[in-house]
Amino acid sequence: MKNLYVKIPLTLLLFCQVLLGQSSKNKPNIIYIMSDDHTSQAIGVYGGRLARLNPTPNIDALANEGLLFKNAFTTNSICTPSRASIITGQYSQTNGVLDLDGELDPAKEYLPMEMKKLGYVTAMIGKWHLKNEPSAFDFYKVLDGQGKYFNPSFLEKGKGTWPKNEVKSVGHSSDVITDITLDYLKNRDKSKPFFIMHHYKAPHDMFEFAPRYKDYLADVEIPEPASLYYQPNFGSAATMGENGKMRAVVGSSVSDKHLRRNYVNMLLNDTVSGTIGTHLAYQEYLKRYLRCVKGVDDNLGRLFDYLKKEGLWENTVIVYTADQGMMLGEHDMIDKRWMYEESMRMPFIVHYPKMIKSARTTDLLINNTDFAPTLIELAKGKKPDYMQGMSFINTLQGKEEKNWRTATYYRYWMHNIHHWVPAHFGVRTNQYKLIFYYSKHYLPEAEWDKFYWSKEMKSIGWNTSVAWEFYDLKNDPEELNNQYKNPKFKTIIASLKEEILRQRNQWNETDKKYPEIQKVIDKHWND
Repeated sequence: MKNLYVKIPLTLLLFCQVLLGQSSKNKPNIIYIMSDDHTSQAIGVYGGRLARLNPTPNIDALANEGLLFKNAFTTNSICTPSRASIITGQYSQTNGVLDLDGELDPAKEYLPMEMKKLGYVTAMIGKWHLKNEPSAFDFYKVLDGQGKYFNPSFLEKGKGTWPKNEVKSVGHSSDVITDITLDYLKNRDKSKPFFIMHHYKAPHDMFEFAPRYKDYLADVEIPEPASLYYQPNFGSAATMGENGKMRAVVGSSVSDKHLRRNYVNMLLNDTVSGTIGTHLAYQEYLKRYLRCVKGVDDNLGRLFDYLKKEGLWENTVIVYTADQGMMLGEHDMIDKRWMYEESMRMPFIVHYPKMIKSARTTDLLINNTDFAPTLIELAKGKKPDYMQGMSFINTLQGKEEKNWRTATYYRYWMHNIHHWVPAHFGVRTNQYKLIFYYSKHYLPEAEWDKFYWSKEMKSIGWNTSVAWEFYDLKNDPEELNNQYKNPKFKTIIASLKEEILRQRNQWNETDKKYPEIQKVIDKHWND
């Protein structure tokens, strides 16, 4: 059979190209900005105890012309899996990235793939932290792994074969990453709208700030959370041990309570102890952290000034967020991983003058699987069926969302690794939170030795209790009182357990692959 050819007139081809060009021009540019571990407590506009220090004037100004989400949450509060959920719009088991050892399959770099289909030129700049090459982006220049604060190396598209495509830089990472994005914007393909993921390393542990900030907050007393010192009804046998016997080995701390990782030891070299040591360690911790935050905010000022100068401000969607929250001494804890508010909550701000006309806030319950679907709809596309998250574009437009979730699911997999946080899952609604600590690694112990964390885990012990925690967030927003045993909440807790089971099935988050964990769940579900 002969091949059939359809002859299309040149004028029709040119007309189609003009239409496509007009379609692209009508689409907004999108810059997705994400810092590492920048918790909402350290953003002034969120109004926490640090707000009076005015740590983020540029981010605050962005929010004061945009939409601030009060209830944005991660589904897995650790860098790699959170980033995987953002890129894929999927929960951890579906995208295959459970913990820091996870590698995102390049075939699942869904967000940049979908943006390219919609006519966008795409770029990934800064911290990637998903192991494999971000090959779906038209351009990338990403930190090598976790990356260094000073003089960081980058892996750059077009400079060789991944991961040997290394290029050097000079300066502090926050400054350098901003310079790369500004350079990209100046030299981009201006015939297409752009989608840029602009990711900072700061303020990730160990908080190495640029030298120009050494005097910032030097003479300021940083406000402290009361729970840093006193929390008599907090936690459970899983987080404290029976009668508090596990306090020294569960959850790295500001005070010197934790045997292996605490800031009294790390920042003060055990020169002081007790309450005085805790106070001094906290002050040093927060000042280093906030100096890194200040570096991010100042660099965002540079980026925003460029967008305004070049006439890009009005037609550019700017998102500011973090990959998760961070414990800043609450419950005497450092780092993230926990399902507690300060760790689980993500800052999330959207600025888009063509859609959001004035400062607004929303209590809508969103999580990081929703980001990709929303960005795709902002780009005039449609959420792919394979994405599990939901678009909240109606909220951005000032409309009501229909059939929205009433609870968000969370799971942390890395049982007692690095910061000694027990494995757990649960749900959070607008008023309540139910957490189940199943306290077991998903890999059998026989397989541990091939992982770098094995000796560390075994050295301090990995057996922690199984337990439930329940918090009434409306009356106990700081999660000071575990009410799981309170008969007043029996019916509510039962309904939340049903919600956990429903979402675990809905999102492919069950433990069919991990029968030893399922045994623990079955045994303790009705405790």
